[in-house]
Amino acid sequence: MSNLPACPQCTLENTYPDGENFVCPDCGHEWPATAAADESEETGGVIKDSNGNLLADGDSVILIKDLKVKGSSTVLKKGTKVKSIRLVDGDHEVDCKMDGGSFMLKAEFLKKA
Repeated sequence: MSNLPACPQCTLENTYPDGENFVCPDCGHEWPATAAADESEETGGVIKDSNGNLLADGDSVILIKDLKVKGSSTVLKKGTKVKSIRLVDGDHEVDCKMDGGSFMLKAEFLKKA
């Protein structure tokens, strides 16, 4: 298992170092190796909601905005309560299950219930 970071754009783990940069062969995205180290130090694995409250596995959250589901005509409505969230690494930090299926959400569109 490699200790290289996953691609910040497509989240696939098929990355490789190229001089001072990391490169993702799947999407072609390149980013500086130092930025990946700085980003992990800044966040420290802490995920906060839109109001700055810390989120943890098992928390309940409420959507603060209508969210269109990519590739579908489904819309997740503002004010919908989501129970038992799971925090994951990547661009979309929150994994949850709702009536419409499983979704990956960004914490910036949630507030802790």
